[in-house]
Amino acid sequence: MIGRLSGLLAEKTPPQVLVDVNGVGYELDVPMSSFYHLPALGERVTLLTHLIVREDAHVLFGFLTAAERATFRLLIRISGIGPRTALAILSGLSVNDLAQAVGLQETGRLVKVPGIGKKTAERLLLELKGKLGDALVAPAQASSPAQSDILQALVALGYNDREAAAALKSLPPDVAVAEGIKLALKALNK
Repeated sequence: MIGRLSGLLAEKTPPQVLVDVNGVGYELDVPMSSFYHLPALGERVTLLTHLIVREDAHVLFGFLTAAERATFRLLIRISGIGPRTALAILSGLSVNDLAQAVGLQETGRLVKVPGIGKKTAERLLLELKGKLGDALVAPAQASSPAQSDILQALVALGYNDREAAAALKSLPPDVAVAEGIKLALKALNK
């Protein structure tokens, strides 16, 4: 198994790159989120990889971050989601955006990705719930200690993570804890 490649970036043709590792060129398919952050041609690059072996081909996928690769691996385990679709999802949404969409159960964000319809989006949300969304939605939403306290208070009052995170979105960023809880409860009771 090839887990990581370090070498010189020889070619960049979206979504494919060629990395020269000591004279051997490896072709990798990368999501656009990684592609946009690649260095210039001829510079050193390190990519985490995932190798898929099929009867007719060995396909290597590259990622700049461990989170992207882990998310890719979660996606391809879902029935009906192949490596190309997983790459399209990661090209259309960052890992944090995907985690937020899963945590808030937003099918609308997923159907904007080419190749993802309503049924596939719903299946993705169902399969990834608890694996991706719950772990990342709270840090993505709670950008300050006060917001974190407000989020915890709402959950303690019986609201689920999705409702609490949605209410937190409507608050001003510099709100005090007591005032934030009041405003969030008003928003939730509408």
